[in-house]
Amino acid sequence: MKFTYTIIITAFIFLLCSGAVSSEETQTADLVLVVKSVSRLYLIREGQEFDSFQVAFGASPRGHKQQQGDERTPEGRYTLDYKNSNSSYYKSIHISYPNAKDRENASKRGVKPGGDIMIHGQRNGYEGFSTITQLFNWTNGCIALKNREMDIVWRAVKIGTPIEIRP
Repeated sequence: MKFTYTIIITAFIFLLCSGAVSSEETQTADLVLVVKSVSRLYLIREGQEFDSFQVAFGASPRGHKQQQGDERTPEGRYTLDYKNSNSSYYKSIHISYPNAKDRENASKRGVKPGGDIMIHGQRNGYEGFSTITQLFNWTNGCIALKNREMDIVWRAVKIGTPIEIRP
């Protein structure tokens, strides 16, 4: 009997260490919803929110991004199209801004639409200040989270997940 328990416990420890059994279940989002007016990012699965986080935006958060350097976060529906684990900020997930309409609108106004809009953690080397930095809109148009929250988003989001950014 003692031998049977030993085998069961050993098997469980092996599975736990190999990742086959997880103490923390990670859901996969089929939509990321960002609502600028309440500074929140929501992870959605089958129409139901399963997690949300306070976020910071560009220094001029009101309105849709119009051009490079305006420090606005875009509004509309985009795609999360690649991940970068070696960025200047703690992990980043790229938002597919600008789309064709954004480029057309910028072209009509004779400006560049800008780009490199990401969901990311804190600037590398400044992680300890996130309690303070997350109280302000400090990015150049990106969506910023605390690093531990970025880890959750990173695991929950797959390449190709849609993101909707509302005013």
